[in-house]
Amino acid sequence: MPRSSEKLVFPGSSGEALAARLDTPAGAPRAYALFAHCFTCSKDIFAAARISEALVERGFAVLRFDFTGLGASEGEFANTNFSSNIEDLIRAAEFLRENHAAPEILIGHSLGGAAVLAAAGSVPEAKAVATIGAPADAAHVVHNFGAKLDEIEKTGVAVVRLAGRDFTVKRQFLDDLKAQSVEKRLAKMGKALLVFHAPRDQVVGIENAAAIFQAARHPKSFISLDDADHLLSRRSDAVYVADVLKAWASRFISKEERAPALPYPGPEGQVSVAETGQGKFQAEIVSHTHRLLADEPVSYGGLDTGPSPYDLLSAALGTCTTMTLRMYAERKNLDLDRVIVHVRHGKVHAEDCAECGEGREGRVDRFQRELVLEGNLDETARVRLSEIADRCPVHRTLEQSSVVVTTLRDDA
Repeated sequence: MPRSSEKLVFPGSSGEALAARLDTPAGAPRAYALFAHCFTCSKDIFAAARISEALVERGFAVLRFDFTGLGASEGEFANTNFSSNIEDLIRAAEFLRENHAAPEILIGHSLGGAAVLAAAGSVPEAKAVATIGAPADAAHVVHNFGAKLDEIEKTGVAVVRLAGRDFTVKRQFLDDLKAQSVEKRLAKMGKALLVFHAPRDQVVGIENAAAIFQAARHPKSFISLDDADHLLSRRSDAVYVADVLKAWASRFISKEERAPALPYPGPEGQVSVAETGQGKFQAEIVSHTHRLLADEPVSYGGLDTGPSPYDLLSAALGTCTTMTLRMYAERKNLDLDRVIVHVRHGKVHAEDCAECGEGREGRVDRFQRELVLEGNLDETARVRLSEIADRCPVHRTLEQSSVVVTTLRDDA
């Protein structure tokens, strides 16, 4: 589903400007979600972007932002801690509440997961919380500092290299982490919880997921991510999380999604079309195991979330043409590498249409088809292929008179 992605700025816990991105669906959002990224990451990490995209496709709006001192946000990372991250999250929720609508879904990755668990109680509108590879104890991230721990304890500050970048970490950061108890807040959270975790996560062990799940109250769910890594750097893993998350989140929002209009997959040999309730014209198309949207452009009052009816008709002519030429080329052993067909549709007066022939009156539909034939073909072969294009079954259907029989089915 096409969407808009807007860059925003709002004040964080220390008053510094935090960089954010609000991804929204084409129509009115079903609900807003707030995403907190992993420790020292940014809002633009692949997992965050893909999960946001999947939720937008389902009709949600998603705000993701960079914590103070990270990514494109202002401030010094050295002056932040877990408490300031929680406050940044609360400020992000306030920004949504004041400018759009309060978030009903909170999502956190790694330490961002621990942060959303801690902040959830301060976002009363939130109904569902999801964590991905989150530590049960915020102090768990301390092991990332390795040999620098002693230096931080002794001198009060050290430069720590994390994920290929240098970060200045002060003792107050460690002290704040040790003072936090995410598990204690879980029992009082009062929201639905979904825990994603990979059993082979080398950064945050699977025992953290068990501790989070045990401390939380129902409704709660756990999804194993098999052999995914901590950052979900493999595309298939991020896509899997996104797909599960968007289906799970739909159960807990206040504005229910309209029930699927059509059974999927549909009967073989039948194309079914039904309104979705999104916008004025959007319709869902099911053709056996295939599903897509149709719509009208914004200039016609639609949301522009899919091709228009005449676009689909042009697509039928174009695809039929490519298939017809491919079959002919294979039968004649022609060196045809690829066929590209450009189709334009318009309505013209019959008297202005030189190609329409005799007997046409009034306005007629005119399809302009342009062939691009790639391969080692001589002129004779090229001309012959252009002639064969006229034998495309859809071409013949469009040129000849068709009969459409309509019946009314009396069922719900």
